Amino acid sequence: MSNEPTITFHGATGTVTGSCMEIGYGGRIILVDCGLFQGTRTLETLNHEPFAFDVADISAVIVTHAHIDHSGLLPKLVAAGYSGPIFCTAATRDLLYHMLPDAGRIQEYEADARNRRSDRADEARIEPTYTEADALAAFDQAEPVDLKQWFEPAPGFRVRLWNAGHILGSTSVELEVGESHLLLSGDLGPDHKAFHPDPQAPAGLDHVVCESTYGDRVREDITIEQRRTLLEAEIKAALTRGGNLVIPVFALERTQELLLDIASLIHEGRLSHPQVFIDSPLASRATEVFARHGRDLEDMGDGEIFAHPAFHYVASVSESMQLNQVTGAIIMAASGMCEAGRIRHHLRHNLGNRQSTVLFVGFQAAGSLGRTILDGAQRVRISGRDVAVRAQIRRIDSYSAHADQDDLLRWIEARRPISGSLFLTHGENGSTEALRRLTQSADAATTIVLPRIGECYALPKGEAARRMKTGRPELEEAVTRDWQNDYADFATRLKRELREIESASARREALARMSVVLRSYKDHRARHRNPAG
Repeated sequence: MSNEPTITFHGATGTVTGSCMEIGYGGRIILVDCGLFQGTRTLETLNHEPFAFDVADISAVIVTHAHIDHSGLLPKLVAAGYSGPIFCTAATRDLLYHMLPDAGRIQEYEADARNRRSDRADEARIEPTYTEADALAAFDQAEPVDLKQWFEPAPGFRVRLWNAGHILGSTSVELEVGESHLLLSGDLGPDHKAFHPDPQAPAGLDHVVCESTYGDRVREDITIEQRRTLLEAEIKAALTRGGNLVIPVFALERTQELLLDIASLIHEGRLSHPQVFIDSPLASRATEVFARHGRDLEDMGDGEIFAHPAFHYVASVSESMQLNQVTGAIIMAASGMCEAGRIRHHLRHNLGNRQSTVLFVGFQAAGSLGRTILDGAQRVRISGRDVAVRAQIRRIDSYSAHADQDDLLRWIEARRPISGSLFLTHGENGSTEALRRLTQSADAATTIVLPRIGECYALPKGEAARRMKTGRPELEEAVTRDWQNDYADFATRLKRELREIESASARREALARMSVVLRSYKDHRARHRNPAG
């Protein structure tokens, strides 16, 4: 048993966020990723829970890439007492210098904003998960390592990082632990993605952990030129309507890909010179990191694509507010799933305008505001306000930084033989289940495992993984749609439906009946909990 490492999953199971895997061997523990949960309010509450492991036991952390759902709880880890190394590529370290403090500022701002809301006046004060100062302290512990170079993060662990083709600096993690040979994919990019070569990794492994974000989806296989043609059509149609084109973007990678394509379309004369506002200080800083690493990237040309005269980088909040007066412009703002940041302000200002367009170019997690809009909601709540959705809602799938089902199957096939187990993580339940059926029919590994949060597995050499500890069933509901989504839907419909009732007295009666239902349900639950009473 002493030669068998273990893996425990602390996130990114049944959901695409909160990536965190604990690898144990010989009395030592390392973490691969320590990411933030994003999506529903219930899911976000997991960020405030104590870590499910003893921070003092952690010898090292390896971060696959800088996206916040993989790195965003590092400041909390350091604030809890972790003082060891955080290993990552040099590009990831440069991005974390901007990403982590920005996340800390957002944590502080969001907590303060919620505490000031009038509908929370009688509720307990919300504390930020961590602060900007915590984030800066975490960055100080980041240590860069080169791709394909073996290093020892802790005694008994040999590690090598491979290009994952997802975003700048992203990696898959190869581990030799005891007698077992492991590979953790991190997030994988699609084949032929802008900026990056295709993903690479070794073959002939005992156990593989593979992401499955798009495990149920096959995107149309299009070239970068075909993608630009799609973008050209969306921009022209949106600006012809006369309103703004609002694009929720991820500050890292998606913004830079869009700027690359827009600059190319302008240069080729396919677009007149539109006004493009990049309203995300983080996206602006990430773009500077891209330019600094231009020698390591593909498609960068002369390296000046991000300095095009049509591009306007918005820094201050007052400049952002002034965009309310702009029409016929392209406004790119974070966050990509519309859960925080300046995009919520622009959605609140533009969603109700029939001449405006909202274009989604990235994955929208279940429960996020972006998914709610994309799924066809007629009204949404943004920062406590009821907002009608009258704008054109559009989507382009071809900008995804994630491998689709075919890409994932090719990547898994290239890792064979896998003599032990294949774990499918980082996907919603439908995605992981679809990929499980396909990999199982292809005999990709001895067993295919869909782990749950809190589950622990032994990883013997050449044999199927064995579950050592069950998961945490109380967390299962948190990774799917929760009651707050239902409440938001109900609240946005309530006023309109009350107005459709024929008289004021009938409306009051309807409200009174709803109150009776709520009280009776509360009494029923109380009797159920205390039958003797």
